[in-house]
Amino acid sequence: MSIDLLHLYFSANRFQLIDGRKTMLVEREAESCYLGQFIPLQYHHNMLMDANRMDNFKAAIQRQVFDGAKVLELGGGTGVLSWFAAQSAAKVYCVEFNPDMVAEARRLLSMNRHGDRVEVIHADAFEYVPPEPVDFVICEMIHVAMLREKQVEVIENFKQRYAAAFPGEPMPVFIPEAILMAVQPLQQRYDFSGYQAPIIQFQLGGVFTADTVELAPPALYSIIDFTQANDVWIHWDGQIAIEQSGQLSALRFITKNILAIVSETNSTIDWLNHYMALPLKTPMNVVAGDVLNISFQYRTGGSIDSLQNNMKVSIEAKIPQRQSQLSMAMAP
Repeated sequence: MSIDLLHLYFSANRFQLIDGRKTMLVEREAESCYLGQFIPLQYHHNMLMDANRMDNFKAAIQRQVFDGAKVLELGGGTGVLSWFAAQSAAKVYCVEFNPDMVAEARRLLSMNRHGDRVEVIHADAFEYVPPEPVDFVICEMIHVAMLREKQVEVIENFKQRYAAAFPGEPMPVFIPEAILMAVQPLQQRYDFSGYQAPIIQFQLGGVFTADTVELAPPALYSIIDFTQANDVWIHWDGQIAIEQSGQLSALRFITKNILAIVSETNSTIDWLNHYMALPLKTPMNVVAGDVLNISFQYRTGGSIDSLQNNMKVSIEAKIPQRQSQLSMAMAP
C-alpha cells in the first residue's frame, strides 16, 4: 500500500473496534503509518548503503556500549544498529512495529555473528518496556528538523515508562545523545530545464552547487538534549544578519545528531542529516547588512508542511540608503 493510500485509509478510518469497545485513534496512531512507521522495505535497505549514517552510528555504538551491557533499540528497522551493539552487549532488545521489518530483521540477524544476542520484538515503541533495566537506548527515528518521525516523542514517553517500571534505576544513555538544529537563509534557484518549480529540496551537506547561494551563516534555533526533559514543540523567533546581497527565496534547515560525546578529546561523533531547503511563498531581495526577523513553530514528528506553513520572514533594514544599494545589488 502506498504512503498516499495509507494516509487516505487512516484519515477515513478514525475509529476501530478493540475488545468490543469503540476507541478513537489518537493523532499519533493515525500518523504512525503515514509518517515513517511503514516505509517500504527497500527504503530500509537503502539506509544500509548510506556510509555516512552507518559508519558514524557504528563508531558511536562501539565506543559507548561496553562488554556485557544491556541495550534496547526503539524502532530497529533491519536490526543493523542492534547488531553493532551486540558485538559487545550481552543482550539487545530490538523493538520494531512493522511486521515486515520484524521478519526481515530476524532473517538478517540470523546470518550475522552475534545476531543471536539480539531479540527482535514486535511491539510499539510508544508502549514497550524492557523486562529488565538497560544501560543504553538506541533510537534512530530521525528526519531533518525532527519532522515526520517520532524521535522526541518516543524518547520522552519512554523516560516516563522506564522511571515508573524501574524506580531508583539511573536512566539509560541515549544514542544519539543530543540534536542540534539550525536555520540558514538561501538564494535558491528553481529552474529545472527551463521549468520554474519552487519545491522542497534535500541537499548533501558540504557540497557546493551554483544553484544555491548562502546569504548568511546558519543560526542555531534548538538543542535537544536527551538527558533532559524535552518539549515536543519547537518555537523560534530570532534574527539573522544578511552577509551577501541577493534574493532570499528559501530557508535551509540543518540537523546535526550528536551520537556520542568523547569527553577525553572534547569532541563528538556526529551524523549530519541531508539539508532541507523550504521555499518561501514570496521571495524578497536583500542586501548585506539587512537583518531578517524569522519565526516558526512546529511539533516534532509533524509534517514538513506544518513547518513550511508557519515560517514568517521580514526584513529589518539597518543600512542607510538601502534602496540605492539594493538597486545596485540587483542590477544585471
